[in-house]
Amino acid sequence: MLPEMEDGDGEAAMDLAAAERLILQFDAGASPGIGDRMLFEGHDRTAAEGYLRAVDEIRRCTAEDGSSSRLVATIQVAMARLEDELRNILSTRVIALEIESLAADLTLVSVSSADFSADGVGESSGGEDGPDADDEASEGGSYHYGAAIGRSSNAASAFSHRLGNSIREIDLLPDDAIEDARTVAERMTACGYSKECFQVHVSARKAAVDATLSTLGVERISIGEVQRLDWEVLEGKIRRWIRAAKVCIRVVFPSERRLWDLVFDGLDSSNEDDAPFLEIIKGAAIRLLNFAEAISISRRTPEKLFKILDLHDALSELLPDMAYVFLRSRVSDPIHSQATEIVDRLADAARGILSEFETAVQRDPSQVPARGGTIHPLTRYVMNYISLIADYKPTLGEMIASKPSTSDHGEAELPEVEDQSPLAAHLTWVVVLLQANLERKARLYADTSLYHFFLMNNVHYIVHKVRAHPELRQMIEEDYQRRLTGKYQQSATSYRRSSWVRVIQCLTDDGLPASGSFSSAAGRAKLREKFRAFNAAFEEVHRAQSLWTAPDQQLREELKISVSELLIPAYRAFVGRFGHHIQSGRHPEAYIRYSVEDLETALLDLFEGSAHPHHSRRRSYST
Repeated sequence: MLPEMEDGDGEAAMDLAAAERLILQFDAGASPGIGDRMLFEGHDRTAAEGYLRAVDEIRRCTAEDGSSSRLVATIQVAMARLEDELRNILSTRVIALEIESLAADLTLVSVSSADFSADGVGESSGGEDGPDADDEASEGGSYHYGAAIGRSSNAASAFSHRLGNSIREIDLLPDDAIEDARTVAERMTACGYSKECFQVHVSARKAAVDATLSTLGVERISIGEVQRLDWEVLEGKIRRWIRAAKVCIRVVFPSERRLWDLVFDGLDSSNEDDAPFLEIIKGAAIRLLNFAEAISISRRTPEKLFKILDLHDALSELLPDMAYVFLRSRVSDPIHSQATEIVDRLADAARGILSEFETAVQRDPSQVPARGGTIHPLTRYVMNYISLIADYKPTLGEMIASKPSTSDHGEAELPEVEDQSPLAAHLTWVVVLLQANLERKARLYADTSLYHFFLMNNVHYIVHKVRAHPELRQMIEEDYQRRLTGKYQQSATSYRRSSWVRVIQCLTDDGLPASGSFSSAAGRAKLREKFRAFNAAFEEVHRAQSLWTAPDQQLREELKISVSELLIPAYRAFVGRFGHHIQSGRHPEAYIRYSVEDLETALLDLFEGSAHPHHSRRRSYST
């Protein structure tokens, strides 16, 4: 231990000599055994305090006699030792944090913010991509911030400081470690070694920040590499990016700033521009922003829209937090400016995708008719897509400032609605374009009945999707919804007429004896021909329409009922009037193949899309 200093030149000289001996004693190069031991470890600070007094004495003497090369060399040895001590404090005496702690803290951010584990997008806003369980599994469910578990008694605890609604500053080191780091920084700064002190702090904490970013799943990847990845891979990376960005910008970066301030605040005026501190987090921030930038300038395709919107919303939400972290000095302006520019580019990308989507719907080139007149894949895709767009109404409503241009889309015409928002106009326009495209696709069917059946199925699906989604139902104007409803109802009527009129015409009196007498062979032959014609027409329609598909169960049952109401009364009346004339002749079952009950059962096979009847039928008629 350094002897107590007393007044007098002799005693002062002895104190200087003792101080030099102590400094050199802990020189790792000169004393490998003693010099390798860290002074700021454990609870006993006797050696550390003595060493600091020795540094103070050497500094005092250097100030009085700065020309002494021996004193300068001793100071250099002392500063090298203090660099090692500071590096050890910052790297080993850290507080370990579980990721669940950060997640729980971030749930307090704001009711409008996205969930900590950012969702992806599928057929509905909360459906396809729930909490990213795969990410959690791959990362072990937690991460440790820093290099090692803290060694002090309170190392397992973290004190969270709430700033505003989102920032969470967390103690990265226990109080005694921060006090030791501050003490070392004071000596180094006082001796003119602030730059070296900053470098040690930056190096140790930058490594911790970079390790945290890697643990959160943000890889070191160039913009070009991001753009070459398959979209399915990028979707997962975007989810991880959103989570990592929230943790870093709202917790890690502010906490690093707080630690920096606790260690260095007021020690050196050269630190006023924040340049040394920014070196800790700048690399991680650029690493985050480069990924978002790569997404913002990637090729625009419809499936990217919703993840781009997720990315846009997350980064927009984080801009005020980035301002808190980065806008304290002119040096930090580029980071926040880059983030703002990326938000704008993401918005441009979203607008561009929506415009290109409209064009794709209008020009979809599919020339293969949907089998059995079922719902076309384009119809499902478009309606599910605009349902998801409606879920992003707050974001897209702000992005889209103009209504769609409809001048170059042929006969398609946008309904004129007063006070309709630009987003609502765009969604309505997509439905208009889809309807026009379906009209063209319906013409691929040679069968007129199937033409109407296909339109009925698809327009009914459009109406159902619009009315089932609250936001979509609100944005698609009610009058246009009624027009769509009228369209599918008209198509259903046209289908019934074109399919069943020919069948029912076989049950009229046309061609039969006007007197109603069937005593002659010619009269009976005409009646038999009527029944044969009905059987053939019915079986032809039944065989074909059993293969047709009406996916919506309610629509399917309504169609069956409407066909039954059209056919069964006519058949019952015809058999009631003329059936006994056939019965009294030979082989009546050859002409009256179906009872009323048989027909009712046969109609149950319609629109099921199956070549094999689901219901057995009697093949003979009996009274």
